[in-house]
Amino acid sequence: MSRSGKDADRRVRTARGRTASSTRWLERQLNDPYVKQAKAEGYRSRAAYKLIELDDRFGLLKGTKRVVDLGVAPGGWSQVVRKRAPAAGVVGIDLLETEPLEGVTILQMDFMADEAPQALEAALDGAPDLVLSDMAANTVGHKQTDHLRTMGLVEAAAHFAVEVLSEGGAFVAKVLAGGTDADLLALLKKHFRTVKHAKPPASRKGSSEWYVVAQGFKGRD
Repeated sequence: MSRSGKDADRRVRTARGRTASSTRWLERQLNDPYVKQAKAEGYRSRAAYKLIELDDRFGLLKGTKRVVDLGVAPGGWSQVVRKRAPAAGVVGIDLLETEPLEGVTILQMDFMADEAPQALEAALDGAPDLVLSDMAANTVGHKQTDHLRTMGLVEAAAHFAVEVLSEGGAFVAKVLAGGTDADLLALLKKHFRTVKHAKPPASRKGSSEWYVVAQGFKGRD
């Protein structure tokens, strides 16, 4: 509340050395209800609510026993898994350092490294029934290049999911505007009973991100 008693957005003074875009980002963070809710409820990021909303819609975590969290940092999605499926084993991987989370095995390594898939499988001690990917490539400022780099990660995550999932399992991944490309969509439709795209309310309206949700893994050929 402002001193006048009326609600007012928090505005950030433009500090020396801070760009206009970073000032806008900081203002958006300070005024974002999901950011405030995440702090109040102990989640490490507002992204936690994207998974909560996807789970509410698709029932992803019901009966889940083993989960892989690709791009785990800072840990918001794994926190949701632990809260909604407390008996599930969870292993996460990220290049970035991630603060420890109770009940979650965290691997700090590149998912694209040759040894990563085997390390993830070994950490779970069994086939996962849910593979989550909130990965996005570091941006270089060139829209087409950034899109290709991120979709390359999505494709790698999908192939990993097809290799490791237990029958009936699910795969969820962040994609960009335009959704999943034709080849990847064909792969998912071949191996899963249902494939849908969704934009949870917690995704900012101006964001190009969507999520592909593939459920009912049919098994490998």
